[in-house]
Amino acid sequence: MADDDLRTREAVRRKALWTLSHLMPGDPKAAAILDVLDEIDDQERVDLKLSHPSLDTDAVRKAVQIERHRSSINIVDEASIPQPWRERFLQASIGSTRLIDGPYAHD
Repeated sequence: MADDDLRTREAVRRKALWTLSHLMPGDPKAAAILDVLDEIDDQERVDLKLSHPSLDTDAVRKAVQIERHRSSINIVDEASIPQPWRERFLQASIGSTRLIDGPYAHD
């Protein structure tokens, strides 16, 4: 899957989640938003089966390289995060505090 496609899909997911978070439970507008999220999740499952058939959340965590920064804080080597999890992490981290050399490992 191309990086632009991942970025777009994850941006749509984030927008849908934020929109959903402003609705009250039972709001009829939620159905269309949930359909969008379901469609994105279905596409992601297909993509993951093709690109990472046996990579679950624990395997992703183990694949990510964490290093001790000179500031005594553990940071993540972003390039070691497999896609699509890297794009999801990057989108979710917009506006977050981080070091120039990498995001905090505890995030």
